[in-house]
Amino acid sequence: MRGSVVSRVVVVGGGIGGLAASALLASAGHTVTLLEKSTDLGGKSRRVRVGGQQIDTGPSLVTFPAAWHELRRRLGHGDAAGEAAASGSSSSAVGELDLVRMPEVGRYYYQGETVTLPVPPGHPWYPAWRRFSDEHAPLADDVTKLLLTDPLDRAALPGIRRLLGVYGSRLTTRAYLDGLDWMPDGLREILAIHTLNAGVSPSRTAALYASMPAIMAETGVWVPRGGVYEVVEALATLADAAGVAIRTGQTVTRIERGRVRTADAVYENDLVVSALDAELLGSLVGPRLPLLSLLPRPHRTLSCSAIAVYGVLREDLPVGIAAHSVVLPTKPAALHRSLEAADEPADTMAFVNLYRAGGVHPNERSTVGILLTSPSDGAEYTIEHPFVRREIERISTAMGLLAPLTDYLDEHVVLDPRYYGSFGEPHGALYGTARPAWLSGPLHVPSYVDPFRPWLWRVGASVHPGGGLPAVLGGAMIAVSRMLKKFPA
Repeated sequence: MRGSVVSRVVVVGGGIGGLAASALLASAGHTVTLLEKSTDLGGKSRRVRVGGQQIDTGPSLVTFPAAWHELRRRLGHGDAAGEAAASGSSSSAVGELDLVRMPEVGRYYYQGETVTLPVPPGHPWYPAWRRFSDEHAPLADDVTKLLLTDPLDRAALPGIRRLLGVYGSRLTTRAYLDGLDWMPDGLREILAIHTLNAGVSPSRTAALYASMPAIMAETGVWVPRGGVYEVVEALATLADAAGVAIRTGQTVTRIERGRVRTADAVYENDLVVSALDAELLGSLVGPRLPLLSLLPRPHRTLSCSAIAVYGVLREDLPVGIAAHSVVLPTKPAALHRSLEAADEPADTMAFVNLYRAGGVHPNERSTVGILLTSPSDGAEYTIEHPFVRREIERISTAMGLLAPLTDYLDEHVVLDPRYYGSFGEPHGALYGTARPAWLSGPLHVPSYVDPFRPWLWRVGASVHPGGGLPAVLGGAMIAVSRMLKKFPA
């Protein structure tokens, strides 16, 4: 099929990656149909209503906004409006976001210590943070370039060389940070815990992840006015403007060469782009060869899942509570072992995202998200589950609250591994199978294209688990660029 001219593309999955890929392909001249099982778009990025207020249940922050501006530029909407939005002004341009910079990356609680990133002057860890930041924050442009550049492109080489010059032979996050004998242990664990944003322990991620907190502190973390789900809304607008036929409520039952079958229709195509988790995709395409179905399945270590409590506050939390708090486990290494074994941990890493009324979100009442990192066990949890209650009491105490966070809630909803497994990886793993560090980055698995099915391409969070929204957007841009070289419209 190399060099073939195609016109019909079916994108399966209406998450961030699927929406971005569909808009790019349609903008390039392909006839694109996007199929989404749910009645709502967004994949793992969703929006619910609790107590009459809207709460976003997916990613809570946007980093590397340059990825968003580059996507819009490739879609023909320029970048001037994006730059205006990044500075805080509004824009009526198609699919634009009004990005609001947060005052800090977050407030961290670990073994009785409280610190924000960036670490403020006067804190005992400030000298070490300043030394670390001075070396890693300047890598921001290189990391941005790598997010948007095909790793096989020679343009990526200078950035890769500079990164390797910093990390040397210590190529995992754990190895690199453990080699910094001048760094306080507490700060080291706060930097290392960020790898759980990719669902895995520091020993499974590239050293690049160690740099991310310093880069985010320097370049900022952002929330679109209205909430992170505005990214989904904007992508849907961009896809529609490019001519994508978006079909929600379409449950795909089979993906074959030339045909995608749903419960009540068949969509003929020349290419298929999957934005589904790898396990779910595998159930729709079947084994590469019939004999493979007879072989025993190897043991898979899964990335983490989550137990998320979203609620409307009966009364506001104290003024001193930050917008984004992170409470670390007592023993991070023990948590990592529990997650890989799919066992309930003694304690976990928790995010507390507070959105006060009248702020970024258009709510009349303040809302909160309590996100507990959990094993991918496919289990159902309630707010009364012993693990959930124990953890909420622990993190509430760490944050200096006089009562458990749940006592402040008027109404709430709980999302758990069973929920995430209902539309993704069956056990609820947020990013599918956990892989060693050397199978991330340019060598990531799964790859953009199925080597046994050249008509089947992949985008989305299971292909680019790290880096959040910019990695998924950048991955979609790289994958589509490769597709267009092989299959022009």
